[in-house]
Amino acid sequence: MQTDKAAVENEISQLIHQWQDATAVGDVDNLLDLMEEDVVFLVAGLAPMRGRQQFADNLRAVLQSHAINSRSEIHDIYTSGDLAYSWSYLKVTISPRQGGQDMVRQGHVLTVWRKHADGKWRISRDANMLSLAQGNPA
Repeated sequence: MQTDKAAVENEISQLIHQWQDATAVGDVDNLLDLMEEDVVFLVAGLAPMRGRQQFADNLRAVLQSHAINSRSEIHDIYTSGDLAYSWSYLKVTISPRQGGQDMVRQGHVLTVWRKHADGKWRISRDANMLSLAQGNPA
């Protein structure tokens, strides 16, 4: 039988995979349910992306011309009460829909999760240190 901690870790692991699956099929609405309204995404070299709407607008614009596939190697999930964090190594492949060269970005990601009154864990903050993989054009 799983402990509560192990059950939460498994649930968050499944949410990470749900995120990747939804991104791969372009299901932005599914992704929005996985994050808080005031979510903040931190990406090296760019201004913070604040809120669900900014995320949705940016992703929908990219998905018009590109497909996105990703996979994670989860290193750690830690929980304490209604807060948790996950640390993963993420590889993202962005492929032009009309042909052309894929762009591969990879690196570490630290995500802060918060459990809400409805029992769902949602992303509160996400900081990623993805960079172009070796051999990708600049």
